[in-house]
Amino acid sequence: MTLFRDDGIVLRTQKLGEADRIITLLTRGHGRVRAVARGVRRTKSKFGARLEPFSHVDVQFFARGGELVGRGLPTCTQSETIAPYGGGIVADYGRYTAGTAMLETAERFTDHEGEPAVQQYLLLVGALRTLAGGDHAPGLVLDAFLLRSLAVNGYAPSFGACAKCGLPGPNRHFSVSAGGVVCGDCRVPGSVVPSPEAVALLGALLTGDWEAADAAEARHVREGSGLVAAYLHWHLERGLRSLRYVEK
Repeated sequence: MTLFRDDGIVLRTQKLGEADRIITLLTRGHGRVRAVARGVRRTKSKFGARLEPFSHVDVQFFARGGELVGRGLPTCTQSETIAPYGGGIVADYGRYTAGTAMLETAERFTDHEGEPAVQQYLLLVGALRTLAGGDHAPGLVLDAFLLRSLAVNGYAPSFGACAKCGLPGPNRHFSVSAGGVVCGDCRVPGSVVPSPEAVALLGALLTGDWEAADAAEARHVREGSGLVAAYLHWHLERGLRSLRYVEK
């Protein structure tokens, strides 16, 4: 029997029995972890209020067999709040739907429990902090998070040079299967021709140029979001359920 301590973001909760929950977290040191939180659904439980989606928490786990991920689920024995991002997210529909899509994305990109995914964890913490702060439009924060999540998982799209032959940009065509923008010679069936402004916006979101991103027109933001959703769908092999609720 071993105690583990880590900090993480609560991704999802599920009811278990009459008073318990199964908590899914993305942690700094152990990747995605599922654990049982006893008694957290009781009205007098202060412990349960800390283990809600979007919460950044310091958690202690009790596991049998000396491993956090084993035959049975570990038990969450203690939790302290690091940052209650949910307070700045759940009260606003746009932030809430964008944040929910972020949590689902983080869970989808961490398929194997117990495997560290530090870059994905840090991306999620930073994105939720930005989203809760309200400094940028929720849709832009979400698209930036999706693009960077794709990049850290090996699917970085190209928005300048041709994704197939490397021809310097600007290149007009965009193909999700080819990996981003492609030149006329490398164009494949199914390629689209987005506006240069939408492509520039996505490049700004990927690199963190918020001045350029915030100045983008609404029509180019919508166009860019469509490209991001299609690219994400291609690499995840199925879309995110939560994306359909995100305000466009």
